[in-house]
Amino acid sequence: MSVDLSQFESGHRYAGDYEADLKQLQRRLERIQAAYILNGGRAMIAVEGWDASGKGGVIRRLTACWDARWFDVWPIGAPKAEEADRHFLWRFWQRVPARGTISVFDRSWYGRVLVERVEALCSEADWQRAYDAINEFKAQQRDMGTTLIKIFMHVTADEQDKRLKARLDDPWKRWKTGPEDYRNRARRLEYLKAYGDMFAQCNTRWAPWTIIDGNHKKAARMAVLQAVADQLEHGIDMRPPPLDPELAHLAELAFGPRSGP
Repeated sequence: MSVDLSQFESGHRYAGDYEADLKQLQRRLERIQAAYILNGGRAMIAVEGWDASGKGGVIRRLTACWDARWFDVWPIGAPKAEEADRHFLWRFWQRVPARGTISVFDRSWYGRVLVERVEALCSEADWQRAYDAINEFKAQQRDMGTTLIKIFMHVTADEQDKRLKARLDDPWKRWKTGPEDYRNRARRLEYLKAYGDMFAQCNTRWAPWTIIDGNHKKAARMAVLQAVADQLEHGIDMRPPPLDPELAHLAELAFGPRSGP
């Protein structure tokens, strides 16, 4: 299924009470994580998008109330020598979540058909056959019972430039930018073509893309957290488990009879 990114450029501001609504969503996500832990579920969340589209800010707010023992955030860059010697999906198989765990990917396996394609870091034959390999990888995760969520954050060229300039102006944010941002910026049309092909080849019914208008940061964060919460809930039993009788007995010995349910 193809995607027209120009349909995600309105940049509308968030209409609600951002701070209050954010806290409410994070509490909901906290309960969802508990459901995954208790039920032995697992999930993979891939966050893709333009440089300076807000991926890091979204991930920080998404995981803010999660128990750190039961989730991982994997920032994905260029493959290390050991990884480059193997199939491009090998390093992602190493990061597949265990039961009860959620893995968040800041960029993902789509790098083979995006940056590696545009920067000629692999051959055309390599990235052309990667589409099928990626779709099979996603199907395998689904067959293992993994909830797979894919987020793409889109910003216009003007908004991206505004954010890159702001990073240069703030000495405490300059570390977040580098030469690669400007190489990618200069190849925006090539990336648009690569994104278009990625959506056409990998926007499958068992793992569809959720496209986010990232041109207003607060609205984008709320949209991502809402979409992730909805999709995570769909993949797990959200009913709280009954109190274990043995634990109830031990608590009664320690504290006396319980008054609650």
